[in-house]
Amino acid sequence: MVTAFSSSTLSPSLLLLKNQSRVKPICLSTIKTTQNVQKEEIVIIGAGIAGLATSLSLHRLGVKSLVLEQADSLRTGGTSLTLFKNGWRVLDAMGVGDELREQFLEIEGLVIKAEDGRELRSFKFKDESEGQEVRAVERRILLETLTNKLPLETVRFSSKLAKIEKTGTGETFLELIDGTHLLAKIVIGCDGIRSQVAKWMGFSEPQYVGHCAFRGLAVYPGGQPFQPRVNYVYGRGLRAGYVPVSPTKVYWFICFNNPSPGPKITDTSVLKKEARDLVQNWPSEILDIIDKTPDDTISRTPLVDRWLWPTASPSASSGSVVLVGDAWHPMTPNLGQGACCALEDAVVLARKLTGTLDSGPTSLENALKSYESERWSRVFPLTIRANFVGSLLQWANPLVCSVRNNVVIPKLVRLGPLLEHTNFECKPLK
Repeated sequence: MVTAFSSSTLSPSLLLLKNQSRVKPICLSTIKTTQNVQKEEIVIIGAGIAGLATSLSLHRLGVKSLVLEQADSLRTGGTSLTLFKNGWRVLDAMGVGDELREQFLEIEGLVIKAEDGRELRSFKFKDESEGQEVRAVERRILLETLTNKLPLETVRFSSKLAKIEKTGTGETFLELIDGTHLLAKIVIGCDGIRSQVAKWMGFSEPQYVGHCAFRGLAVYPGGQPFQPRVNYVYGRGLRAGYVPVSPTKVYWFICFNNPSPGPKITDTSVLKKEARDLVQNWPSEILDIIDKTPDDTISRTPLVDRWLWPTASPSASSGSVVLVGDAWHPMTPNLGQGACCALEDAVVLARKLTGTLDSGPTSLENALKSYESERWSRVFPLTIRANFVGSLLQWANPLVCSVRNNVVIPKLVRLGPLLEHTNFECKPLK
């Protein structure tokens, strides 16, 4: 029942690599390295939340890494994401939690309404889950905060991966589209849902789950009027939600059933109209929030996930290459755990790697397997649970929706058990 739909520009002193338009296919061959290449201990592919959090976790433990980002700057698009107490514990361990808390409102609870505006149920987070902490965080600010804590030349932009190859020494050879060659002792794939690293490792594309989401970030220059709580509105095959992010911004989403992902629409004014049309007869505050949303913050994305079936799915690591976050376990946003799990992955992997860099290949591979074992038992159940919750909330049958709104939500739902997955212990990184 806890749903969160989540959709930073640096100084030019960061090293930029020249971009090229022609992208070579990712190569799966094994080579003997004879070229003169730049050697790195750890190379992280992707400067999103997972990549930057992994790099910062390693940095806090005294381990250097290089982050390669294909874009020419931090990708600050998107809106916001919801972080529960497990995410905040990780950010505290990284030393950035308090800096972020100062910028975003703490969300006290949630309220669920029917599409006619009738309130069905409300909860207070701290009454339901001891020590719970919920805040919606702007993705741009989170990325900037993580990056600013890294040494200046940690992130290289315009660095798109063209080729991955194993070497005879156990290291991994990387070629970028500008011709740059690197040889890495460890490669960490943090390149998101459409991960090229995951594809190289044999993972299938994430599967579309049958619904899409509009997202946006409304701006109220004179101050937004809403209480600090998550607001959900449930209809038939359609649901919406909004939550205050800061004193002047409100994040919102609309999730709707669709038999296919549909065409990609780049005209954001069209996206705004489509989103508005879906909830035209719903509570007026939703329409007002959409109207106050700058067009360039609105997106429409199909929701996807990947179920990591034991024995059937590839391993999260192959030799000295390993996956983190959405690159490994994309999940739907119905539990608000995508970003939280990526943050957890980052600190767990960093701790596993510390102390193994000077060991042999066997110790390194054992550390990566230990990371996979620990994290799989957490992320696989969450992926299935998020999918299941989303399917229930997207019911379209009128009779089933009536039972949901008049019996299940008012009388049966307990929020506490739905938040148990936010319990995650994370000691400071030292």
